[in-house]
Amino acid sequence: MFEGKTILAVIPARSGSKGVRGKNIRPLAGRPLIHWTIEAARQSGWIDRLIVSTDSESIAAIARDAGAEVPFLRPAALATDTASSVDVLVHAVSWCREQGEGYDLLMLLQPTSPLRTAQDITRGLEIMGKRGGRAVVSVCECEHHPLWSNTLPPDGCMADFLPGNANVRRQDLPPCYRLNGAFFLAETEWFMEKRTFYGPETYALVMARDHSVDIDSELDFRWAEFLLTAR
Repeated sequence: MFEGKTILAVIPARSGSKGVRGKNIRPLAGRPLIHWTIEAARQSGWIDRLIVSTDSESIAAIARDAGAEVPFLRPAALATDTASSVDVLVHAVSWCREQGEGYDLLMLLQPTSPLRTAQDITRGLEIMGKRGGRAVVSVCECEHHPLWSNTLPPDGCMADFLPGNANVRRQDLPPCYRLNGAFFLAETEWFMEKRTFYGPETYALVMARDHSVDIDSELDFRWAEFLLTAR
């Protein structure tokens, strides 16, 4: 509970993964990947119920061993490549309500963000309280400024690649941020009505880049392992 509001946190972890096979339970710096997110959630001390939504008995066993609840296995329709995180969250909230449980705030913590810390989670909750918004979503500063990016024509000509920005120094460009996938928070009723975390009353949790690795490839895995080992 945070400032009198109860919190349901959901960690989605389906068994299928095309980028990195079995990534949710693959060992990372000595622990299954999902352990890092469960540990950060538990260490924050604010979450009233921590649920892992999965279609896999093996993931469920590992999640329970790490201290999370797995009170149901996700329906097959929500375990496909096309199933969205929104669908998974709506299912988890609806399941809790069927058990007679309601929560003021809903938090999404993706297991592919193992460097997110309990302190990051606390800061996200503090922003919600301070700003009086309906949702908070995490971002980090872009590694490569988007003003130095563009599409290319079929012949690869760069005539219009950097209109007006070719000679601008990096330090003279305004800071630019990207979604990092690590933290999503919303008022539960608002989320269930809007089916999104984004709106005019959504605020940013700015996280450090070294907390913002989102594992989607072998290279991401190696980089996250290096950072966790160094930490």
